[in-house]
Amino acid sequence: MRLNRGDGVELAYELTAGRGPTIVFLPGFMSDMTGDKAMAIEAWCMAQGRGCLRLDYSGHGASGGRFEDGTIGRWTQDALAVIDHAAPGPAVLIGSSMGGWIALNVAVARTERIVGMIGIAAAPDFTERLMWPSFSAAQLETLLIEGMLRLPSQYGGEQIITRALIEDGRRHLRLTEPIPLYCPVRLLHGQRDPDVPWRTSLDIAERLESDDVRVTLVKDGDHRLSRPQDIALLRDTLATLLT
Repeated sequence: MRLNRGDGVELAYELTAGRGPTIVFLPGFMSDMTGDKAMAIEAWCMAQGRGCLRLDYSGHGASGGRFEDGTIGRWTQDALAVIDHAAPGPAVLIGSSMGGWIALNVAVARTERIVGMIGIAAAPDFTERLMWPSFSAAQLETLLIEGMLRLPSQYGGEQIITRALIEDGRRHLRLTEPIPLYCPVRLLHGQRDPDVPWRTSLDIAERLESDDVRVTLVKDGDHRLSRPQDIALLRDTLATLLT
């Protein structure tokens, strides 16, 4: 399925019909809607007769647009466009890594419809807290002058980081003030995550205004949390959240 966001860029998504609330999976940076966790959630929803929505931001997966034109704000708007179009009723958001930041933005923008959220190694503010301090002086110079950095990714290929991504990220920081979200939130994080420190989930919990927040730490878990036992934990967490 595809949605023209209004400027000629088509956003790809997959909607599984079922009873609500619709479970919406939001993937991470340079990831897409065909990952193990997204597909496992869809399979679980189908078995339970629940609605499920998977989507790709612009420049990701099957969606149109260039990755290097994307920013946190742009990808948040992409997610909102697809959710408003395909799942306009109550929804539970599941955000993986950067998808956790997008999920927080979406939830705050649609507080009347978001009835729950799960973060998997959620990474709000990663552009400012993790990327920016990690750049060398030479990389900073390249980023500021040329507007783009190309770095090797530990997951294969290269990682494109733009000046626009960093600067736009500063306009969407979530961990600098209370997060006006009041629905139940569950945060899953591996303590052997090499990309996003697990204490980030504690920071999110502290900032959320909701009192119904639980953090689950997986001592031997990595960033992706996509092993069979991790996916089982995700399914169980979702099932409990919906009861």
